[in-house]
Amino acid sequence: MPIAAGIFAAIAAALHVLIFVMESVLWTKPEVWKRFSVASQADAEVLRPMAFNQGFYNLFLAIGIVVGLIIGGDAGHAIVIFGCASIVGAAVVLAVGGAKYFRAAIMQGSTPLIALVLIAVL
Repeated sequence: MPIAAGIFAAIAAALHVLIFVMESVLWTKPEVWKRFSVASQADAEVLRPMAFNQGFYNLFLAIGIVVGLIIGGDAGHAIVIFGCASIVGAAVVLAVGGAKYFRAAIMQGSTPLIALVLIAVL
């Protein structure tokens, strides 16, 4: 795998660990749930189980990318591609949710998309 692709994949993994921390660990803090357009503490409490679960999805994708980068070779390469493609797919789904989600979708999907493009062309 090209080094540049690995760097962008690692950045995508780091971002998704941060998202995990926000969704699964720090969710009840107003400065966190407000970042996800949640209107009130009561709404945040209702959404807490979903955010907790969603955070772990993000963590598992990040772990997959890191493991793929560590393993290397064809198997590691395939794991990184799968993780990055999954994140890009999730970003597309987020963007389809409406214009208010475009910024988050771009932040979530840019680095893994760059990694995939670099893997394809280098």
